[in-house]
Amino acid sequence: MNMLTALLINITLSLCLITIAFWLPQLNMYTEKASPYECGFDPMSSARLPFSMKFFLVAITFLLFDLEIALLLPLPWAMQINNIKVMMLTSFILVSVLALGLAYEWMQKGLEWTE
Repeated sequence: MNMLTALLINITLSLCLITIAFWLPQLNMYTEKASPYECGFDPMSSARLPFSMKFFLVAITFLLFDLEIALLLPLPWAMQINNIKVMMLTSFILVSVLALGLAYEWMQKGLEWTE
């Protein structure tokens, strides 16, 4: 029963804090606060610039290979298990899928900055 009470209190407190954090900034909203800051001058143009898709693709590629390193890093410690063939097959499949993805992106010219 104590666990249920603690869980209920935690959920209630979390919901209250989320509600306060969501509604509190909207109480004092006016045009100067909503406009982009440019040293006190009126904005010359829109503050919303278009997002480069090339940057997005490079960022996703970086995240994929960063994840690959994070998954392959514990392999030296995994060598101590009895069934080493399964571990090596799994790591080979992981590296192969990522290499095929890199080759596909390279062939589609997703890594080139010139257009």
